[in-house]
Amino acid sequence: MLLNMLKCKLHRARVTHAELHYEGSCGIDGDLLDLAGLRENESIDIYNVTNGRFRTYAIRAEAGSGIISLNGAAAHMADLGDIVIICAYAYFDEVEASISQNWSIVMKTIPSKTQRISFLFKWLNLYSV
Repeated sequence: MLLNMLKCKLHRARVTHAELHYEGSCGIDGDLLDLAGLRENESIDIYNVTNGRFRTYAIRAEAGSGIISLNGAAAHMADLGDIVIICAYAYFDEVEASISQNWSIVMKTIPSKTQRISFLFKWLNLYSV
């Protein structure tokens, strides 16, 4: 049996840009993509803390820019400054799910501080960036 499990999450990111007349997607700061373990064109669910959730795909924005840009139809789903949670999921068999995996949660607590939390089996490691 395959289990659909959380692979990584950007927690409490703020929407910084919205480009309605763009082909679609969510532009994410390249540093945050790498830190979270997200890949370009990976399917993501975005949970807007204010008004619900939607699905799109990730594209790389300029590294170090802090950009979270909703593009195309997704631009209708949030206002600038809205807090969003961006998640990616992956399928794991029961063996993969029970052994040491590196699921990442990147927390945007304040604009100047990003924390990476990695779950390694039953241990919680906290890294400050």
